[in-house]
Amino acid sequence: RLEEDLSCARREEILDMATALFAQHGYSDTITQDLAERLQVGKGTLYRYFPSKRELFLAAVDRVMRRLRERVDAGLAGVEDPLERVAQAIREHLAFFAKNPEYVELLIQERAQFKDRAKPTYFEHRDCNVERWRALFRGLIADGRVRDVPVERITDVLSDLVYGTMFTNYFTGQRKPFDAQVQDLLDIVFFGILSGSERKGPGPDESSGRSVSLSRPPHRSCHA
Repeated sequence: RLEEDLSCARREEILDMATALFAQHGYSDTITQDLAERLQVGKGTLYRYFPSKRELFLAAVDRVMRRLRERVDAGLAGVEDPLERVAQAIREHLAFFAKNPEYVELLIQERAQFKDRAKPTYFEHRDCNVERWRALFRGLIADGRVRDVPVERITDVLSDLVYGTMFTNYFTGQRKPFDAQVQDLLDIVFFGILSGSERKGPGPDESSGRSVSLSRPPHRSCHA
């Protein structure tokens, strides 16, 4: 048992250092010999855990997504209300990457370096995790708290929104305080942008594929 614990600790130590080097230098310019020297081990030790640089990199990316799941699950502990769980999950997701920008860098590099992969690691983990959220939204729809639209559409839109926000924050920097940004995002997600008077009836029948139709004031020519 002690030997197993030491092996796991060594593996985590290798992944910690590899993540930092990949994020700083990029996949192509990261040298495994440099990694071994920083860890004060021989290259043979690295190869016992990770037979190639590719496997080392992909293991580092996979660990990012496992840690994200752990962070979200920890943040949801004790949160009972389904809508609060949605809000907390979004908050934890964005906070995780805001605190660890090097993880975003690894996701970018994976897409750039390994285009031969059928699906990036981020989306593999998302697809494995999405059903519990679809079940949650089915319950919210049944309770009349969320509009009756396909849950796949809800989770896809929310996922794309969070994914895009994560990358925008990374590329442009945090343009406003984190809590304020999350509150703005949740406000639009939960309440939309239309005023009560602008909503006509119960809303578009999205399950039938009908597009959103908005009333507009008559066009006025600037020469009138």
